[in-house]
Amino acid sequence: MAQLAETIDVRSPYSGDVVGHVPKSGAAETRAALDAADAVLRDPLPAHERARILDATARLLGERLDEAATIISNEAGKPFKTARVEAQRAVSTYTFAAVEARKLSGEVVPMDASPAGEGKLAFTLRLPIGIVGAISPFNFPLNLVAHKIAPALAAGCPVVLKPASQTPLSGLLLAELEEEAGLPPGWINVLVGPSAEIGDVLVEDERVRVLTFTGSGGVGWGLRERAPRKRVNLELGNATPVIVEADADLDEAAQKLAANAFSFAGQSCISVQRIYVRGEVRDAFLERFLPLVERLVVGDPAHEDTDVGPVIDEDARDRILEWIGDSGGELLTGGDATGEGLIRPTVIADPPRDAKVSCEEVFGPVCTVTAVDSLDEAIELANATRYGLQAGIFTADVRAALRAARELDFGGVTVNEAPTFRADQMPYGGVKDSGNTREGPAWAVRELTEERLVVLQL
Repeated sequence: MAQLAETIDVRSPYSGDVVGHVPKSGAAETRAALDAADAVLRDPLPAHERARILDATARLLGERLDEAATIISNEAGKPFKTARVEAQRAVSTYTFAAVEARKLSGEVVPMDASPAGEGKLAFTLRLPIGIVGAISPFNFPLNLVAHKIAPALAAGCPVVLKPASQTPLSGLLLAELEEEAGLPPGWINVLVGPSAEIGDVLVEDERVRVLTFTGSGGVGWGLRERAPRKRVNLELGNATPVIVEADADLDEAAQKLAANAFSFAGQSCISVQRIYVRGEVRDAFLERFLPLVERLVVGDPAHEDTDVGPVIDEDARDRILEWIGDSGGELLTGGDATGEGLIRPTVIADPPRDAKVSCEEVFGPVCTVTAVDSLDEAIELANATRYGLQAGIFTADVRAALRAARELDFGGVTVNEAPTFRADQMPYGGVKDSGNTREGPAWAVRELTEERLVVLQL
């Protein structure tokens, strides 16, 4: 690939300082990357070698956890202790992907189950679908990239990756580690640059068989409309609800929800945003919840004691503050900026259901608390947005828990756990406007392969 003259500055969302420079790519570089990816498909890696590379990448990343966490914290503004957890999770993602590479297989078809199949043996093979175009967001710049590229390698697919321009350094580190682990050139190709130029090529080039996208709904569903003949896997946003029933352990609920409404300044698709609490325990819940929120440490993400760092940029800060001002609810705490891209953790009581903080994804350190009279009302309000990624309920009643699991229209439901919880071996994805796929290596690998039937006459 030709030497690139232009570079992109990567800046800290907290200080504005330049923390790295990356080459700027465009349409020409994207086509060259696709040429390289297409070439390696003619010399596939066997499953055992793919698994070995994935295991080696996990080991190398495990040896450089603090370095990876520092990169995440510098470019995304994520508190260092949270960034370290993300790096540890990425190790798990690679480890589980290696398992899937080793056990990827088809099925035997019971041909003699019908008279037509007598005398025949049939089975299926799972084969790599082809080149994967991957587009990842800023908020989990290491582990969400890992969820794109590790399952792809497990399935035998080369990847052309476009990480977010604000946070490309983590993805480049993973590519470096995969090469150090022995991945041949052409299998992972990382391009940083304008979405229009890189994305247009990934959409239009027929060699790209799968687009996997994590980000905003408008962009994601737009990609799907533009690429009707490709497999387009979308993991999108949420306005995450939690129900707190009257019989819930209020101390446990308050502790888990305070932590998970404001971690990484609420910039997670499953950050707790809407809490629906039974009216008879509303005051008791808030007596526990608000002091925990107010004790969260807001500040420099590089400091070990920081809980809440900056939002990603000034535009995000201004939008979030505008939504808080327009919420129409009672401001219980927070609601103001403290400089350096920081917004104090904000709790709003009883906003109208059509307020943006109630029905859109805030993607900031904002949480609403609304009193409800019944589980029926709570479930109806939880389902009343266009999103459906994850939801949760705190209750001591197993019948209420199972009812919520059935009736909450979401891809995942947690019980007595914040819906921000995610383990990387889980099937993770949404319904409605929140997406159309399931991540987690075991599920992603199947979506990156095609099943081929083989019939033998005996």
